[in-house]
Amino acid sequence: MLDGELDARIAAVEALPLEERAAAYAELHDSLRDHLEGGDVPRSKAE
Repeated sequence: MLDGELDARIAAVEALPLEERAAAYAELHDSLRDHLEGGDVPRSKAE
């Protein structure tokens, strides 16, 4: 993930209503983790 893309995603999350931010940050976290761990096989939601 490029720095500009990360900045844009964080800005988009910050623009959300407070009630939606936690879920959006969790999704961003999962995306970053998958990217850092190789991202070839997406993690299941059960983990």
